[in-house]
Amino acid sequence: MIEKAKIRDGASIQNVINTHAKEGKMLQRSILEIYETIRDFFVYREKGKVLGVTALSICWEDLAEIRSVAVLKSESGKGIGDKLLKASFKEAKKLGIKKVFVLTYIPEYFKKYGFKNVDKSTLPHKIWKDCVKCPKFPDCGEVPMVKKI
Repeated sequence: MIEKAKIRDGASIQNVINTHAKEGKMLQRSILEIYETIRDFFVYREKGKVLGVTALSICWEDLAEIRSVAVLKSESGKGIGDKLLKASFKEAKKLGIKKVFVLTYIPEYFKKYGFKNVDKSTLPHKIWKDCVKCPKFPDCGEVPMVKKI
């Protein structure tokens, strides 16, 4: 079941994200950062356990970022990521967001959902606030992609 994250989900969200971050597949998130943005997160919960997460972060009046799409390895391939992305698209549409973007190391995955590669310079400079904290900055290899809602 997909629902908005609750405060009690903070540690579980961090665990799911940072498991993939340790493999270099996404940026690591501190527990403080997760609590500060808890309202952005959706979780996929089954039998009380968080199996997958994503966040929709508003950047501008018509632009939002889909962040931290991650599923426990033991649950991958079961369509959880698909459900989480669709929940983000639905919320973006409800809010009147016209475009969503991702910064990803796995562009093939997002192409299946209609995302298109774009040049980094087409995105607002504000989004790079996380990038400057990254040990891979400035040549991280993340691919910026955009999807119209």
